[in-house]
Amino acid sequence: MAGLFRHIAAALLFLLTAASTAGASTYYASDPNLGSARVVFQLNHGDIEFGFFPHVAPKTVEHIFKLVQLGCYNTNHFFRVDKGFVAQVADVMGGRKAPMNKEQEQQADKSIVGEFSTVKHVRGILSMGRYSDPDSASSSFSILLGDAPHLDGQYAVFGRVTKGDDTLRKLERLPTHKEGIFVMPIERIEILSTYYYDIDVESCEAEKSILKRRLSESASEVERWRRKCFA
Repeated sequence: MAGLFRHIAAALLFLLTAASTAGASTYYASDPNLGSARVVFQLNHGDIEFGFFPHVAPKTVEHIFKLVQLGCYNTNHFFRVDKGFVAQVADVMGGRKAPMNKEQEQQADKSIVGEFSTVKHVRGILSMGRYSDPDSASSSFSILLGDAPHLDGQYAVFGRVTKGDDTLRKLERLPTHKEGIFVMPIERIEILSTYYYDIDVESCEAEKSILKRRLSESASEVERWRRKCFA
């Protein structure tokens, strides 16, 4: 747990520095579909930052962003890592270690209408998981690790990675095993904490304050869960 807080502190220091640097480079900064909101998943193997496509899949973006705002992905994990194909985040209803509060459960229990588009499934794209029902997507989603044209028009694309391709490549190098159709990591790839920010916020000082508060909230949630489980 001490390592987790050192990780969060280091991330905060990096973000406060980055927030004051105009024109910071991003992985896919030139994508015209990207909105200004950014989400960061802090993993035990590094960070992954992504942005949303609000004009491509507005209902999906609203739903996933709300889950992030509520902290639903904290202590969740990537249950699937298929090199060159996808890294898939588990459904938060069953993937989290920490228990969910009522508000989190209500949001996580919602399913979203399938917002299929012409955006291509290429490396870095975020795409919703679902069952055979096209309107069954909930909170599980995949990050594409390669081009997958057979998914085009079949799964809802709602964003893409903006930073953290180095972390994705680390995940692709981890040992895996196969369970049915899924290639799964042997170790648990934990989402330690999450936070979000807006690249268009005008005041750097206000942005710093927001980031600091959100990181503190993430750390507090994990600590409350740890004390409850190990008291």
